[in-house]
Order: sequence, then C-alpha cells, then structure tokens
Amino acid sequence: MSKSLKRVETALSAAGVDYDLREMPGETRTAAQAAEAAGCHIDQIAKSILMAGQGSGDLTLFITPGGHLVDEAMAEALTGEAMTRPDANRVRTVTGFAVGGVAPVGHKTPIAVYFDRVLEGFDVIWAAAGTPRHIFAIAPQVLCDISGAKTANFSVTPKA
Repeated sequence: MSKSLKRVETALSAAGVDYDLREMPGETRTAAQAAEAAGCHIDQIAKSILMAGQGSGDLTLFITPGGHLVDEAMAEALTGEAMTRPDANRVRTVTGFAVGGVAPVGHKTPIAVYFDRVLEGFDVIWAAAGTPRHIFAIAPQVLCDISGAKTANFSVTPKA
C-alpha cells in the first residue's frame, strides 16, 4: 500500500466516519475520470484544488465540485490575499500528495481548507484517496467536518 493511501485511510479511520474507499481499474486523476469510474455526476467529485498566497506563500485547499472552477476573486476574498497556483513540488512537499491524487484529508502539514457549498447538495460525494486510482465516497458534511473546512461559496462553472 502506498504511503499516501495509508495516510488517507488512517485519517478517515481515526475520524471514525463512514466512507467507501475503492481502487478503480483506470486512473482517476481528473474529475471526469473519477466521475466515470464512480458512476456519478461530475459535481459529486470533490476536487482538491490548492492555491498559494502570494504574500504569505501559505497553501490553502479549496474542496470544489468537479465541474466547477475556483473563482480567484472569491478565493482571494476568503483568504485576504492574492492567490496563485503552487508548483507540483510545493504541493507534494506540503501535502505529501502528487497532483492528481491530492486528498482532502491526510496531509503532511496542516493547511487552511474551504468547502464549496455546491457539494452540500449531494447525499454522497467522491474524493481522491492519495493515488491516481483510489477514491472514496463520503457524506459531504462529514468530509467538511473531518477536513476542518470552512464552508463558503467560491466556485463557478466554466464558460463554454
């Protein structure tokens, strides 16, 4: 078992919550791949989008519906500083996960987390479990609680 997957399983088990962890036959690096593998709507995929504060350099995790994008202006209003995308090495160093498998729990370093309210409209959501082939199902409010997230509106649907 990978160290990343083990950290996610440990975090979920330690929280004492119900979840359904699955290894998929194909990759689940993108929201579209994960939704197809799970057989769910793309917005039931809880993407882990990381952004870095331009002043502080601190990473913030935005748990976002799979078919949405993080609105930078809304993210900046929440964090109080201009935000940018961190590079893959910084993501791995801080979270312990590679891009495409960043889980919403089990990070090496504690970080600020925001949970988009759109996800609350589903009974079950799916999130990355630390590898490109593992995802887990969980109730939205449970994931919000165990990730230590603050609930907010910060996502937008992409323009066609």
